[in-house]
Amino acid sequence: MKQEQVEKLFQWIDDTSTVISEDLNITYLEAIAETMDVLFNGQPFDDMGDALQTFLTNELLKVKKEEFEKEEIRKAVQLAILKGMKGATQQQHLITPDSVAMFMGYLASKLFEGRESLKLFDPASGSGNLLTSVMNQLDMSLQAYASEVDPTLIQLSVANANLQKNEIEFFHQDSLAPFLMEPVDFVLADLPVGYYPDDAQAARYKLKADEGLSYAHHLFIEQGLNYTKEGGFLMFIVPNFLFESEQSKALNAFLREHAHIVGMLQLSDSLFKDEKHGKSILLLQKKGQGTKAPKQALLAKLPSFKNPNGMADILTQMNQWFEEYKSTQL
Repeated sequence: MKQEQVEKLFQWIDDTSTVISEDLNITYLEAIAETMDVLFNGQPFDDMGDALQTFLTNELLKVKKEEFEKEEIRKAVQLAILKGMKGATQQQHLITPDSVAMFMGYLASKLFEGRESLKLFDPASGSGNLLTSVMNQLDMSLQAYASEVDPTLIQLSVANANLQKNEIEFFHQDSLAPFLMEPVDFVLADLPVGYYPDDAQAARYKLKADEGLSYAHHLFIEQGLNYTKEGGFLMFIVPNFLFESEQSKALNAFLREHAHIVGMLQLSDSLFKDEKHGKSILLLQKKGQGTKAPKQALLAKLPSFKNPNGMADILTQMNQWFEEYKSTQL
């Protein structure tokens, strides 16, 4: 992957999206999706005005999608989306930090080392950055699914996946409603944190609150387990207070019954403006015939990703842990 290629494509997406946004009177984020669709299509769409079609035809002479690697496309698109989200007011318009997405890809590659194929699902896919980052790091046949309720974000996800040539089946729906989908080997998500407003939907869940609104992040964990095969794995970005809130007693009991806690990795404080917004990566295995809890869960506080020596030390320890863990699962 070449940084100059990332910068070249970002600049092209930025310039083109700015013009499309003004011409079609849509948000910059919506214009990014239009820009990616035009690049994927190789020509402007017929329903665009003559002036815009002429502009886009000329712009398309400057880049060819074939000249960029998957990760160059993903990173360039991520930069554009981050720019767009600075001006967005909706709280759900957030993106998983690239360093975290890459690290989760590393964890997934260790968990599924030696596998020839994998079915995976992100029930809170947002703009698709986390899912495509992990997919790009897995060297095996992949069957991927994703769900997102926000129309702008799913439009970005689809365009993003198309450009990267990642095959993903998308569900545009409330991710806590039932899915027409068979269970998968691996569920991953950057969980939305907060209260879930639909009491009727929440009533389907064992982790619904006894009184008042239920925590969305608790319901997503239960939903993830619903769509994971026995013995399959789940990897979630969760708030550090996950096991300390007033509804955590029920969550603890639920997880003891249905899952093995494989690991909990606290992300560096440097990633968050405020300590109370700190997050961790939670690793679970759904219980099934022959599954065993690890002798010792993988517990660590990660150093800053900008600290190469600290990261090298922790990766050495983690590689050793995975070796021991796999030997106990045979």
